[in-house]
Amino acid sequence: MKSGFLEILAEKVLLADGALGTFFYEKGIGLGTKTDLLNVTDPELVYSVHEEYIRAGSQVIETNTFGANRFRISQLGSNFSVEEINVQGARLASKAAGREIFVAGSIGPTGIDFPLDQDEYSEDIIGQAFREQMVALLEGGADLFILETFTYLDELLLAVGAAKELDEGVPVVAQMLFPAHGNTPLGLDAVECARACMDRGCDVFGTNCGRGVKAMLQAIERLSEMQDQIPLSAFPNAGIPEVIDCRTVYSTPPSYMAEKVEEMVKLGVRLIGGCCGTTPAHIHEFQKRLHLRRSSSISVSVPASTIRDSGPQRSAQGPGGLLSSLEKDALPLFVELDPPPHLQVENVLNGAEELARAGASCITLAENPLAVLRADNLSLAHIIKERFGIETVLHLTCRDRNVLGLQAQVMGAHLLGIRGILAITGDPASSSDQPGVSGVFDIKSYGLVRMISGFNRGVNMAGRDMKSQTDFSIGVAFSFKPNNPGLQLRRLEKKASLGAHFVMTQPVFDARAIESMMELTSHLDLLILPGLFPLISAKNAEFLHHELPGISIPSSIRKRLWKYEKVEDQRRAGIEITKRLIEETASFVDGLYLISPLNKWEVPVDLVRMVRGAGWKGSGKMEKMRRKDT
Repeated sequence: MKSGFLEILAEKVLLADGALGTFFYEKGIGLGTKTDLLNVTDPELVYSVHEEYIRAGSQVIETNTFGANRFRISQLGSNFSVEEINVQGARLASKAAGREIFVAGSIGPTGIDFPLDQDEYSEDIIGQAFREQMVALLEGGADLFILETFTYLDELLLAVGAAKELDEGVPVVAQMLFPAHGNTPLGLDAVECARACMDRGCDVFGTNCGRGVKAMLQAIERLSEMQDQIPLSAFPNAGIPEVIDCRTVYSTPPSYMAEKVEEMVKLGVRLIGGCCGTTPAHIHEFQKRLHLRRSSSISVSVPASTIRDSGPQRSAQGPGGLLSSLEKDALPLFVELDPPPHLQVENVLNGAEELARAGASCITLAENPLAVLRADNLSLAHIIKERFGIETVLHLTCRDRNVLGLQAQVMGAHLLGIRGILAITGDPASSSDQPGVSGVFDIKSYGLVRMISGFNRGVNMAGRDMKSQTDFSIGVAFSFKPNNPGLQLRRLEKKASLGAHFVMTQPVFDARAIESMMELTSHLDLLILPGLFPLISAKNAEFLHHELPGISIPSSIRKRLWKYEKVEDQRRAGIEITKRLIEETASFVDGLYLISPLNKWEVPVDLVRMVRGAGWKGSGKMEKMRRKDT
């Protein structure tokens, strides 16, 4: 075991490695593979990944043992023991590390919920499991322990205590999840957690994983007051994951992450690395940005559900109740409001009232976007329609309910008079701000469109007669990429064939891209509503571009916003950009989907008034769909 880790950390910043699990998947390991077992089933791969990180500049590498505790290993039905997996994992990392690189024994949560059910588990049993893993890691050559991705403070304190009881001299890095505002999913403050871990004996405290770089920066800002009392660590994800064709993709580029990492270092972070989605390319960019000196012996080389079918599928008859109710000879305007993450809904209701007065066609309400808990959108949709007489579109995700719950929600929407549903798969549950969240995904967006279309024909998923027919206008999402529209266009064509009526796109910021999108989709019997997101600051634009899946903001727009020093001037410029985009496209689009930035509904209210004052009618496609129906 090498000594001096804490002494070096007191003098300078140390650079750790990035993701192992998601990097293995990127290298071709099948999704669902238990990556801890690779230590014994494919040691060459594990060793090669350690080497890649060291070449990229890592001064600390983690063992491939995050989930190698007795509880998680027992669930795998594996013949390999906890000792074998952990000893081998540490040996592989130690072999790659040589004499100059520190090896951190990676230890994750047990997977057991806290507070403990004392009839099933005790603190002693949990502590024994941690010690068992730690003993094996030290035998394999680990120099320190890194306890990471902990949600429950009580569990982390047990792990820290186990490490210090085993060997007081082994450095312990303790890291928790702080998904938003420097709080754990259970609402504990980061500073409170740091002090508790310090009292138990941890040597470094910090955070890893979570909901992207911005959320982690918030946690570090909160912890910065502790920097004179304990070294801080930070291992951010490469943004919020997006599921594309059954692959989890992290889109935040290395350069943007490196910029934010530098801010974290200025706030007191001494140990910096990467978590899910990061690669040697990210670590190499961190090394360059932070001007960290690599060991002289290391050279740089960064490598580049099955559904029962109720019969032959038919296109939905007519555009559905929502679209049929739209005002004639007026450009359809759908405006999105997010339900709040609390029970005070007055602001959203005030916004809906003002939007109705301004002339919006309908209000769309997201369902727990980015898997963050928000008020129930069906309840709000009903209240808004009843109070203000404006139609509402209910976003419905496959993430949060099984097919039984989804069908019940569709029936409930019908009974409450809702006539528009946006059918989407939903963001991955891994980005949630709530503990223990898992995605359901019995079906994906295709299956949900098929399901709602079935209800429009009067049958449920089992093919049974519902004794009535719904009249939903079915909406779907579309992410248009001008450089490579083929795949997404084929997906949209399939959704149309399953019964979709209208499309709400991801935000688009270029008039030529919108024109190209309208031309490429003109053959579809769908109302296409380009998404417009009024930017309210330069930082807002950078965050959307780098951290939210599917959103790409041209560099020319981001640079333009940065020309203004004051945020109010940046906001004014951002809104002017949106107004210009509306002026350039309002004559040929089928409608517009306006998104309220940070739920600031005053912005789209002004845009709605502008459109209604100008009298734009759009493409007139809605009228053609009505005539076709009759």
